[in-house]
Amino acid sequence: MLLSHLFHQARQMRMESWCVRVVVVSHDPVFLATFAEWSLKGRLLVWATKLLVVTSLPLPQLHALLSSHWTFSMMNTILLNLEDTPPNLRVSVYTHLPYSPEGAQVVRVASWTPKRGLFIVSKVPLFHEKFSNFYSAKVNVTAEPFPPFWDEVKGPDNTTQYSGTDYMTLATIADALQGPTPTTVGLMGKGSSPTHVSQRSYVVGVGSRAAMWHNMLLHRLERFDYSWVYEYGSLDFSMAQPGIKPQWQSLYYPLTDVVWAAVLLALLLTPVVLLLIIRVGEQRQSANTIPAGVVVQDVAGMLVGQNLPRRLPRTSSSRILVATWLFFAVIMGSAYCGNLTASLTLPKFPPRAETVEQLVTTAERITMPPPGGEFKKFFLQSDSPIYKKLGELMYVIPTVDIGQQEAIERKQAHLENRRYQQLNIARKYTQADRTAMLYIGRESLLTGQAGWPIPHDAPYRPVLDRSLMAIIEAGLYEKWNRDLLFQAQLEAHQRLQQEGAEETDSDNKDRSLTITHLQGAFMLLLLGLCLAGLTFVVEFFSVLTSPPLNI
Repeated sequence: MLLSHLFHQARQMRMESWCVRVVVVSHDPVFLATFAEWSLKGRLLVWATKLLVVTSLPLPQLHALLSSHWTFSMMNTILLNLEDTPPNLRVSVYTHLPYSPEGAQVVRVASWTPKRGLFIVSKVPLFHEKFSNFYSAKVNVTAEPFPPFWDEVKGPDNTTQYSGTDYMTLATIADALQGPTPTTVGLMGKGSSPTHVSQRSYVVGVGSRAAMWHNMLLHRLERFDYSWVYEYGSLDFSMAQPGIKPQWQSLYYPLTDVVWAAVLLALLLTPVVLLLIIRVGEQRQSANTIPAGVVVQDVAGMLVGQNLPRRLPRTSSSRILVATWLFFAVIMGSAYCGNLTASLTLPKFPPRAETVEQLVTTAERITMPPPGGEFKKFFLQSDSPIYKKLGELMYVIPTVDIGQQEAIERKQAHLENRRYQQLNIARKYTQADRTAMLYIGRESLLTGQAGWPIPHDAPYRPVLDRSLMAIIEAGLYEKWNRDLLFQAQLEAHQRLQQEGAEETDSDNKDRSLTITHLQGAFMLLLLGLCLAGLTFVVEFFSVLTSPPLNI
């Protein structure tokens, strides 16, 4: 307990000061090994903290001590070893280099004697930058297939190659830290990191945490640290593109309500005015009376493009009115036909859900792959009624493919990372005309800072962060993502082009008008047939019941 308290106080001092030097003096290798373990457990040291160990050990024990403990081998540590006793006192300075042209080794960098003082015996400085060059060493990295960040592709001779934005980021960093030959990066598959290997054996990725972005959460910081924030992880929803529903009002939509009301008013007023003109003319000329129903029928017929009737009077006033009505009918008919053609061939799709509030009111079911159960519990505990309703609609499914396929077939949504969904839609849910069957909502459900998981107080973090910062600020990460998305769209389009017959059939279907477009016309025809049949029945029975004419 005393040692733990001591390390806690020392760590607090280190965190409050920008320049800390730690000196440990002991001739007991057991104590030094215990110090190395407790300093690691108590998070005493970071790379900026310089550790000086003063001891007197035989060279075999010294080499074993420096090589077997993270604190001495990887941190910014030098060891002063008293090798003789007065009057032949000599002190040698050693350090451990995890990466060098000769591999991991213990190097004697300086020596001190009372006569000569301190003199350097190696090209390596006392506190050497150990991670500026990896010298082609193999570096363990935990990798998990998760496109577009990490992906496995087949190479020549059935070899497995890797791609993805995070892989290319790590490969670029490896090239920047290379020696005479490029640095070899050892990739571990999902869940393949052995449980008996310490998490500090992996430079990037801790245990089952792969070397790709992970959202920074407080409970995760207790187990591992993060690199510099280079990505903003988001949780977004995808849904099927809304389709056109069969509507009999398709013949009504080309004109607005006000225009239809104005046409109806004109159709009511024009026969009245024309009938007044006709009646005045009949009284002056004592001509035969034209029934009012005939006048209304003729005016309506001219509006829909029927022949000009010859039974109307030939007075100048009636001709002016008829000419005006014909001009009005031509304009309205042309406008209606043009807008009707446009609305049938270029239909207006219904609005789609873009926000979380619209999502919970539109979707009947929301799916998410593991770990969707954690998010469901998180949403159900929310004080927001919108997110609480979201949690009630959530269901966990095995894979993203099942969720997106169900989103197309049913009225539901799927939750996953935005970049991942964009790539999956481009690969599997894009039609031959390059239109996507799914869309991603504009508003994200959750957003958070993300970085690579690395061991606590990793000494190579400053080098890693500088490299990540250079890649992000140069725009390479976004460019790689756009290139991968474009490549996926291109490959999907080429695959669909090879299916010539199916592509031709789909193109023909796209160019043809369906019953969805023309449902209103058929319903109008059916209504007219019913009305004509009813009129025929009424006329037939009226003829049967009326008395015969006496000639």
